[in-house]
Amino acid sequence: MTTQAVPRPVGPPPPFDPELAPVVEMLTSLRPPDAYRPDNIVEMREPVPGVEAPTDEILSRGGAYSVQTRTVPGPTGQQDISLLICLPKHATTPTAAIYHIHGGGMIVGDNRFGLAEMVNLAEPMGMAVVSVEYRLAPETPHPGPVEDCYAGLVWLSDHADELDIDPERIIIGGTSAGAGLAAGVTLLARDRTGPAILAQLLLSPMLDDRNDSPSARQMRGLGIWDSSSNETGWNALLGDGVRGGPDVSPYAAPSRAEDLSGLPSTFIDVGSAETFRDEDVAYASRMWQAGCDVELHVWPGGFHGFDVVAPQAVLSQDAIAARAAWLRRQVR
Repeated sequence: MTTQAVPRPVGPPPPFDPELAPVVEMLTSLRPPDAYRPDNIVEMREPVPGVEAPTDEILSRGGAYSVQTRTVPGPTGQQDISLLICLPKHATTPTAAIYHIHGGGMIVGDNRFGLAEMVNLAEPMGMAVVSVEYRLAPETPHPGPVEDCYAGLVWLSDHADELDIDPERIIIGGTSAGAGLAAGVTLLARDRTGPAILAQLLLSPMLDDRNDSPSARQMRGLGIWDSSSNETGWNALLGDGVRGGPDVSPYAAPSRAEDLSGLPSTFIDVGSAETFRDEDVAYASRMWQAGCDVELHVWPGGFHGFDVVAPQAVLSQDAIAARAAWLRRQVR
């Protein structure tokens, strides 16, 4: 007979950065951190008033990029998928590329969500950005979303020459659920001896379906995405009664992977005042223990997505600069 471990008590939540605290207060007045429920997922997919998806004109950066949409084969036996491709117009040699996977808790968003921020990172280095449209949960549970993302990566690698992209310099990246899917795709590519991935850029990644870390408990009811909304996302992806159990695939929840060896250079960042803090720190630590090259940042007082909603804050500027510096080192 075994007894279930009692979670260790946690102290009060870390304070939000003083410059970011009013932003959190404003955002939670519009949408509380536990707003995502199984019965309102479709409603939550509606556009947020005042938040517009970036148009092709915006993504073109004043003509610096060509923007195109390509329909490419999806996973074997499944429907085709869409890639939004932003290519630097003035490149004279094959470019490095970011393969972008959007966030949204596995249940909302599209391939324009978060793309402008990735193009912001890519443009100073003349990089291409390719953003994949994957099917959302719960209509498409695991393994659908991660297999869609993997299929897009395979197509990109196979067609890199026609896009004038260097297939040896593809960096996979995303934010939140997109970063979790990026980590899952990287594991798939390793285990299937698939496309080469130079590095992975994991921003506040959603990695662990168990949703029981100290930070998940500490930040419940706080920020813009708490353990309640997180539970909604994981249950939608994995199906009823699977989350937290023994049969969760590491390609769905990368924290479940027993072997993290052989993974590419990785950047992980997360706020100290958000649900994903401890699972992200633990993933970085396990990657180091497996012999991987990892750069980890925990931004003091940062909430989930702080750099997107408050990009001019000092903490946001520091976070963006750290990503850019790491990215530059990968593609030099």
